[in-house]
Amino acid sequence: MIIGVPKEQKNQEYRVGLTPDAVHEYILAQHIVYVETQAGIGSGFSDEDYQAVGAQIVSTAEVWAHAELIIKVKEPLASEYHFLRPNLMLFTYLHLAANRELTEVLLEKHVLALAYETVQLENRTLPLLTPMSEVAGRMSVQIGAQFLERQAGGRGVLLSGVPGVKNATVVIIGGGVVGTNAATVALGMGAQVIIFDRNLQRLREIDEQFQGRIQTCYSNPNALTKALEHADLVIGAVLIPGASAPKIVTRAMVEHMQVGAVLVDVAIDQGGCIETMTHATTHEQPTYEVAGVIHYAVANIPGAVPRTATQALVNATMRYGLILANEGFENACKQYPELCQALMTRAGRLYSTPVARAHDLAVVTQP
Repeated sequence: MIIGVPKEQKNQEYRVGLTPDAVHEYILAQHIVYVETQAGIGSGFSDEDYQAVGAQIVSTAEVWAHAELIIKVKEPLASEYHFLRPNLMLFTYLHLAANRELTEVLLEKHVLALAYETVQLENRTLPLLTPMSEVAGRMSVQIGAQFLERQAGGRGVLLSGVPGVKNATVVIIGGGVVGTNAATVALGMGAQVIIFDRNLQRLREIDEQFQGRIQTCYSNPNALTKALEHADLVIGAVLIPGASAPKIVTRAMVEHMQVGAVLVDVAIDQGGCIETMTHATTHEQPTYEVAGVIHYAVANIPGAVPRTATQALVNATMRYGLILANEGFENACKQYPELCQALMTRAGRLYSTPVARAHDLAVVTQP
């Protein structure tokens, strides 16, 4: 099979779909790999690194024209829509529940689109979303600490405090992979940490994991409102696989927060779990203010640490990419049911119920 690795077009997105080591594995499996020139440069991989393992370095148009399987990091942008074509297999993060335009384009172009974020094992874990959730969760606190600084518009609060001065309060909404990784870093930086979730068993696990050093709270509007009034940093970490994120934090809650507090919504690529996060931002212009509260809404947080993020992502995706290349989608889906969960569109039909519900579109339930 011919594998294509385009250069990412999203604003300041420096990750790449395959590392040279991963390309070497595809070559060993008798596949042909086309890598767009300079595709890996942002992650520290040169064209020569890819050529050394057998990749062919080509132009943007050649990657898309020749590839049977495109392996990316982020969803195609409008500037790439004209490259999409019938029966092209696209394997990347898509987050279609928050993107009707792309959903309609994939349907119109009859693309076989598979979303990293909805590959789901029997135990309900999301193996291709987990590594980026780990990165984004850890970075969310690092980012929040930066924007709490006064010159960045924040309250001028140090997460750890100092002897004789209270440490900052970090409220994390969601106790999944993002939330627990954010908690790990916030706790390590000396903050007071509160995690909200509606799964009592998960709260018990978090309490045991952190040995009581983190306050766990059952999520309800009243308790959350009170916590947000005193929060310095709030991390939105709510995920429903493949679906739009529910709006947990309302505008009224935000309006009662302290001026200069910081909100970081890691769920913004699924529409966000904070009502006042009205649009995603970029690494170039990452924040805006609502009611005096700083909103950080970058949709590709791990793109800021592309070397680490690319390696972590490819470690997880390469297995499934090789399965698709070796077996084709039909056989791969029969042998690996989790890949069936990734199917978004095929031959002009939509296969994701959450995406169909988000956009009021017809859905096919069986691949």
